[in-house]
Amino acid sequence: MNRPHTTQQPEPDSTTTQQDREEESVYRALEGYYRAGKAPWDTGVTPPELVDLIEGPGTLPPGRALELGCGTGTNATYLARHGWEVTAVDLIDSAVGQAREKAEAAGVAVRLLHGDATRLDELDVPGPFDLFFDLSCYCGIPLHRRDAYAAGLTHRAAPGARLLMFGYGPEPLGNPVPEVTSWAAGVTADELRTRFPGWELLDVTPGTNSVPTFWFTLHRNARL
Repeated sequence: MNRPHTTQQPEPDSTTTQQDREEESVYRALEGYYRAGKAPWDTGVTPPELVDLIEGPGTLPPGRALELGCGTGTNATYLARHGWEVTAVDLIDSAVGQAREKAEAAGVAVRLLHGDATRLDELDVPGPFDLFFDLSCYCGIPLHRRDAYAAGLTHRAAPGARLLMFGYGPEPLGNPVPEVTSWAAGVTADELRTRFPGWELLDVTPGTNSVPTFWFTLHRNARL
C-alpha cells in the first residue's frame, strides 16, 4: 500500500521570527509607558529646539509637516497653531486618541493617524512634506526597520525639506540592558549619514539629559 501523500511545511525563518518578536516587544513597551502615563519623551512641553526652528532666527515658513511618533500630540498641536498643515503618526492607539483630544481643545486641525512610522506606504500619507519632526521615535525603532523609516521619509520629502530629530545615543557598556534589545543601539550621526542618502546632516547638538542624547538636523538635497 502506498503511503499517504504529505506536504512538508516550510520551516519558519528564524531571523523573521526574531524580528517579529522584537517589533512586538517595542509595541508592548511603548503601550506600557502610555498606559502608566509615564512616557519619558512625552512631557507635554514643546522642546525649545523645535520652537527655535519655528519661531527663532531663520524661521521656517509654514508648510506641510509630518511628525513621526507624535505621542499625545503636544508638538503636532504646536505646529498647527503656528500655521503648519500637520499630519502626525503614532504606533499606540491610546496616544493618538489623546492627541486628537488635545488638538480639538486647542481648536486646530491635525491629521492624526494610528500606524507604524516605518510603514508609511500602508497609511494615507502621500506628502510631500517640508518638515519632519521626530522626538525619540527613530532611536526606538528596531535596527531592521530603520532603512524603511528613512526610505519612507525620503520618498515624501519636498526638495529642501528639513528633518529635526531627537534621539538617545548608544547605551554605554556596563549599563543595564534595556527592555528592548535594539534600544541599546540608540542613534548616531554616522548611522544617519549612512541611512539617509540624499540628505545632508547640518547639525548635531548634544541634549541636556542625564544620559547621552542628541538633536540632529538634516536637510534634503534640493536638487533631488
